Amino acid sequence: MSEAFRRPSLGAAVYYDDPFAALDWLEKAFGFKRQLVVTDDDGQLGHSEMRFGDSYVMVCRAWNEDMSSPASLGGKNTQSVHVQLREGIDAHCARARAAGAVITREPADQFYGDRVYAARDPEGHVWSFGQTVREVTREEAEKVSGLKIEGWV
Repeated sequence: MSEAFRRPSLGAAVYYDDPFAALDWLEKAFGFKRQLVVTDDDGQLGHSEMRFGDSYVMVCRAWNEDMSSPASLGGKNTQSVHVQLREGIDAHCARARAAGAVITREPADQFYGDRVYAARDPEGHVWSFGQTVREVTREEAEKVSGLKIEGWV
């Protein structure tokens, strides 16, 4: 199978009123790369996929009543996409901010060893980004947070 069509086990679809503008913005703000863009005879987006590292996200138009952009729902989100970065989270946040992202959660170190920030895109989708900045054991995370953690690997 071609590398272009080899997909991870899980991907997300994100719906936009203006998916072509979203494709451009996601490249500029977050560094996603267009993998596949399919248009119909009327120039409407039929399907698209963007890559980031070893993951992908489908950017779609809101084509029926079951799919909506947060822009058409008063900004409400029913899900969020999280992207794990290998490096450069503060620079990534600065790039997103410069492209017009509204930073809803400034970069901050978390008790579990990641540095995380969140950003709202032009149609209201909230994206979070994290980078592991230090190794933390389950016991350390529990002690610092006061939480009981199961399944820590």
